[in-house]
Amino acid sequence: MTEAILPMRQVSLPGLCPVDAAVAQMADSGIEERGAIFTRREVVDFILDLTGYTDDKPLHTQRLLEPSFGNGDFLLAAVERLLRAWRTANAPLRSLIDSIRAIELHRETFTATRARLVALLREEGLSDDDNDWLLDAWLVQGDFLLHPLPDGFHYVVGNPPYVRQERIPDALIAEYRRQFTTVFDRADIYIPFIERSLSLLAEGGALGFICADRWMKNRYGGPLRKMVAEGYRLKFYVDMVDTPAFHSEVIAYPAVTVITKERPGPTRLAHRPAITPQALTTLSCAMLNDINTLSADIKEIKGVATGADPWILESFDQLAVVRRLEREFPTLEETGCKVGIGVATGADKFFIAPFETLDVEPDRKLPLVMTRDILAGTVQWRGYGVINPFNDDGSLVPLDAYPKLRTHLETHGEEIRKRHISQKNPNGWYRTIDRIYPALATRPKLLVPDIKGEAHIVYEDGHLYPHHNLYFITSDEWELKALQAVLLSGIAKLFVSMYSTKMRGGYLRFQAQHLRRIRVPHWRDVPKDLRAELVDSSASGDIASCNQAVFRLYRMNKAERTALGDNGG
Repeated sequence: MTEAILPMRQVSLPGLCPVDAAVAQMADSGIEERGAIFTRREVVDFILDLTGYTDDKPLHTQRLLEPSFGNGDFLLAAVERLLRAWRTANAPLRSLIDSIRAIELHRETFTATRARLVALLREEGLSDDDNDWLLDAWLVQGDFLLHPLPDGFHYVVGNPPYVRQERIPDALIAEYRRQFTTVFDRADIYIPFIERSLSLLAEGGALGFICADRWMKNRYGGPLRKMVAEGYRLKFYVDMVDTPAFHSEVIAYPAVTVITKERPGPTRLAHRPAITPQALTTLSCAMLNDINTLSADIKEIKGVATGADPWILESFDQLAVVRRLEREFPTLEETGCKVGIGVATGADKFFIAPFETLDVEPDRKLPLVMTRDILAGTVQWRGYGVINPFNDDGSLVPLDAYPKLRTHLETHGEEIRKRHISQKNPNGWYRTIDRIYPALATRPKLLVPDIKGEAHIVYEDGHLYPHHNLYFITSDEWELKALQAVLLSGIAKLFVSMYSTKMRGGYLRFQAQHLRRIRVPHWRDVPKDLRAELVDSSASGDIASCNQAVFRLYRMNKAERTALGDNGG
């Protein structure tokens, strides 16, 4: 069979090979730099089953791609299935030549896994000459994202590397950005692995990966979500967080994801299965069954992959509540609220200190509220302050005009100048990362910690400036103490849980991007008696009272109240 090789764009200029040098560097790197994580055999078999790569099919007539084969967790299992199907078909050896393409960047790993494949093929009775012939065709040592490859694969399976951009040489990440639209913002390297793998699928083909699921909700996943929604189907999703899916404990938030090249359709979901051969075999059979025979721990949801917006892969009933609120009510910011984040300095130990002992001019410091100040549910200020190097118009104050400020900053100037923001703008070396708006300190606001298991909404009456570990909400329309009741009720948790990824331990990130998705009516549309009820329930701190008031506010029926479950208190 003659393959049509898809050319990649030129990756380097003659005589100037920074990309080639970077690839070579990664090929000789350690395990941490290349993001290698090894998958348990029962999980591998589960993914192969879900994609349809089973030995009851003529696998020797189909083509499988493994884009980062590592120690061979997926590759060896796939080859075993391929050989069983090939022997059943009694097909000639040459029919296997195009059945596998597998790529590995790391040289030592490539050599070791090839040796394991040689041993496997010998056990199957193949000669060393046949082994060499097959493996030379099957295996590629190189960078999957840059190596020319044919398209038309029926299956793509594996565990793509999990590598943050900062661990990749600059020349290489620049080339990835040039070649792949999904290398966006702070996307990890598994994102373009998914993009290229999907682009190589044949019609009706299936991609089955175990990798972090954060791309489905985080900002950097937007381009990939759009790509999948427009040309593929998210067929299966199995949450693997806090399961022993790998040979070692990892920080990633893994999920088994199967995406097919076919018309969009419903998605079947399961969560945190037992990692045993029997349990996963039972689950794969159940997920592949007719819809009328789905087990209780499998859900089928339509309209998950909705475009670039974050995807909701949660309870169908809760999704229905969120969608109804989104149709009927405006966002927080459309009702006159502002959601923001506090100040990041890049050098807190020099910009933040006890307010009274912070030896700068009085108008160059502001009292600062941090997460530790609101842990009790009310503000208990510990007396810290932050330096403000900005004029009201956003320009930096001249240090000559503030001798105390100048002395303080110059005393620590060497360390302050090491910050990225200082090196980027040497003349403004003493600025904080974020501009400070002094008027914010005097505005009443709601404060929300970034990471929390439950909604933690604290009212601050307009004396303190928020630190960067806090998000804030101000309003020109809503009575903030009434809004506090709404957000304490579980509505905040409902929206955040739908649109954010959970941290280890089940914690949610109450980030601005998720808070902005919360829907509320306009304050003018809230009846007077309900206004008073919201304020009173907020003052009492009784979550049950907040819930009852909010059920009225959103006109929630019995089914919707039930659907809120833990989110509704």
